[in-house]
Amino acid sequence: MELFTKILFLCLALALTNGAPAAPQDAAVDDGDALAALPDRCAGIEFDAIAPDEEGDTFFFKGGHLWKGYHGAAQLSNESFKELDDIHHIGHVDAAFRMHNKDNPDDHDHIYFFLDDKVFSYYNHTLEDGYPKEIQEDFPGVPTHLDAAVECPKGECKGDSVLFFKGQDVHFYDIATKTVKTKTWSHLPACTSALRWLENYYCFHGHNFTKFNPLSGEVTGAYPKDARNYFMTCPNFGHGGDYKGRKCSDVKLDAITSDDGGKSYLFAGPIYMRLDSHRDGFHAFPIVRNWKEVARGVDAIFSYTDKIYFIKDDQVYIYKEGAHYTLIEGYPKTLKEELGIEGRVDAAFVCPNEHTVHIIQGSRIRDVDLTATPRVVTLDLPLPLSDIDAALCGAEGINLFKGSEYYSYESTKILSTGRIALNPQKITSAMMGCQD
Repeated sequence: MELFTKILFLCLALALTNGAPAAPQDAAVDDGDALAALPDRCAGIEFDAIAPDEEGDTFFFKGGHLWKGYHGAAQLSNESFKELDDIHHIGHVDAAFRMHNKDNPDDHDHIYFFLDDKVFSYYNHTLEDGYPKEIQEDFPGVPTHLDAAVECPKGECKGDSVLFFKGQDVHFYDIATKTVKTKTWSHLPACTSALRWLENYYCFHGHNFTKFNPLSGEVTGAYPKDARNYFMTCPNFGHGGDYKGRKCSDVKLDAITSDDGGKSYLFAGPIYMRLDSHRDGFHAFPIVRNWKEVARGVDAIFSYTDKIYFIKDDQVYIYKEGAHYTLIEGYPKTLKEELGIEGRVDAAFVCPNEHTVHIIQGSRIRDVDLTATPRVVTLDLPLPLSDIDAALCGAEGINLFKGSEYYSYESTKILSTGRIALNPQKITSAMMGCQD
């Protein structure tokens, strides 16, 4: 089984725990004096800064300490970023963010720290030559003694930008033009740190956070919320409760796909998993968060030309990809209208750089040319197996998922012309962390 699919199965394991990191709480140390010196974020901490590095590891900073990821004990900041120490006069950081600037690979994915009137640029946990600099050298027009900072890529902001927070003022820095526009968001709490996570923006204040729109500062929903329920693993907090890992023999996918942007999605009941990249890891959410029209689950899903097609019963829902998934006007439509087929769909997939959707219904696979108008079935062949739950086509071939097993085929031709089913392979605990 290819590595890509193994990681997707790991995603499903977390989906079944409602996205809560299945890891121990902040660890204690044996030495009593060291324990007393380490801050405990589960006690309720106001972070100085939060930012991911180029590997996708998120760092939470407080004073001279940091936490790597959403669980684990605090450590000295200079263990990860050696210049963050008293000798270099960086006992703490005011703000931090990971640069998004693909047009300039010399800056892209670098993590920037701000302290007083200085900025420090790191890559691979190494301070870049020439740093620290005056903030004005790298970010003209941006004030000193910042409270927080967060990147905002093009598509979510008008262009690749950085939002710098100081009090109630937000300074929008355009990376390409090096210009600053300032707005006052008096309705938003004063942010002591900020984080962009899966195209959502979070202002941290005290031990709470508030999600906001990066263009308007608009807050929708019930906020603030306690960060310990969402961004770290703490006793008596979070959504995992006393959940015990699901047995591998009980695993069952409803649908799976990868979009043109490289994001992968797995669906199981009312929960979906999203994997952006191996770097940034995987995350679980309720389907209603992005696709309220299919909140209770889907039968099949496939991606094509920057759109995601959801099939539920005899309806097809098409959403535009992007920062916010938008249902295309006029949908849903019936399967007959959209794809020229009728009946229940078990699975569907489109292979990379192809224009045919392969639709599995029972023990048959039907091909529909997505460039044709109207769309009709162009090929209808028997399959060597039936009752498939989900299907995915990638560079290394096709995987068909059926309960806790999967079948691998090198190509659609081998799949559709085979007359004898291959031997299935079982999902194991090594693949997805379930219980054998």
